[in-house]
Amino acid sequence: MQAKRINKPAFIWHPPSDKQKEILYWWTPESPNHDKSYFEAEGSVRCGKTVLATFSYVNWASFNFDREEFALCSKTIGTCIRNVVMPLRKALSVEPNYNADFKRGREEGPHIVITNLDSGSENIFWVFGGKDESSQDLIQGKTLAGILFDEAPLMPQSFINQGLARLSVEGAKAWFLNNPETPTHKLYVETIDPLQEAGKLHYLHITMDDNPALSDEAKNRIKSQWPVGSVLYRRYVLGERAAAEGRVFPFFDEQPSAGYVVESVPDHFTEYLVGLDYGISNPFVAVLWGLSGGIWYILKDFNWDSAKEKKQKSNPDYIEDLARLITRNGKPVFPRKILIPPEENGFIRDLKRAGQTKPNICGVDAADNKIMPGIEDLTTLFSLGRLKILHTCPATIHGFNNLLWDAKKQQQGSDMYVKGGSGAPDHACDANRYTCRPAAKTLRQMGLIL
Repeated sequence: MQAKRINKPAFIWHPPSDKQKEILYWWTPESPNHDKSYFEAEGSVRCGKTVLATFSYVNWASFNFDREEFALCSKTIGTCIRNVVMPLRKALSVEPNYNADFKRGREEGPHIVITNLDSGSENIFWVFGGKDESSQDLIQGKTLAGILFDEAPLMPQSFINQGLARLSVEGAKAWFLNNPETPTHKLYVETIDPLQEAGKLHYLHITMDDNPALSDEAKNRIKSQWPVGSVLYRRYVLGERAAAEGRVFPFFDEQPSAGYVVESVPDHFTEYLVGLDYGISNPFVAVLWGLSGGIWYILKDFNWDSAKEKKQKSNPDYIEDLARLITRNGKPVFPRKILIPPEENGFIRDLKRAGQTKPNICGVDAADNKIMPGIEDLTTLFSLGRLKILHTCPATIHGFNNLLWDAKKQQQGSDMYVKGGSGAPDHACDANRYTCRPAAKTLRQMGLIL
């Protein structure tokens, strides 16, 4: 049976709001900000800043330059192609005065050659990824008339600095697009704030309420992902630069009336996941998650704190503990994944070997150890009622109740929670953070979360 093709435009422009118009026209001669060399659009998710700003960036380049080179930058090249280049190509495809030829460029690197038929200009837009300190080498040596950083706080400051140093063409401008971070982030302290104080940068704050393409229902659905008052709500909904202070999960309450901790769980589960935080002198914590009816349940946890127990365990001991953990009603269950800290290669190897004789030790894999994406996924699942904890999981409940943001790391511009040894809450939270990444992915595939 042949699939039915849906005939719809590749892209639809909606009448822009006043804030969106400012993104589109801030550089034009009529704007009081046209002589500024730097622009930052900062605000909530889903405010429309990326596609509008990249289109505006191309318009500015096409009407002011010919046969010059420009840069489009994200955390990685793949992210840039997916989040910047592809939406830009769709927007340009409905503009009759533009031709955009995207080339993967195995040798020279991915780029877009954009021709404006009205101005007669043709310019090259190179695609770069700023994923680590070595990324600055990729952009070094370029002569650019413009550079656009999408989600600039995710890139190393060395890459930002190198990109700005490449702007040697007369009239060059730099564009920054981002969701807010902590106020002490390096990007603000070393780049954005000094430029704004010097009168060189035009700053625009924008939220999803400035995006007329979003319905009220869509806005409410997006806002519901983060509890009101949390640092993620302030950043992603209100579009505020907010420091991560106090409890990491300030909304969490272990009382059953709050809805996070439950007295009972369903009888049947369609999928299981296991995550663990490995430790010999530090605590070892493992958790078993189960999926039922579109809700993940934390069913069991295991915590061995060698300092409190006055005894250290070996890898074979932990493997036996895991095999006992990964059961329901006295029978083994078979998790889709067992997620281990990626640096624990020895334990990963031992677990895979143990799986030859213990069938419920299966799907052993290195965990995704990114801090904020894991915290964001946990917060979203809690907020939407898609994550519940069985009351017989003391280590997990203690972890979510007591995990605190690290004030010293905040002063350095980094989001990190306090790490500790015996009795510290971060070990259980790490085990659950690892587990939550694939758990959230499953719910996204089911269409239950964004």
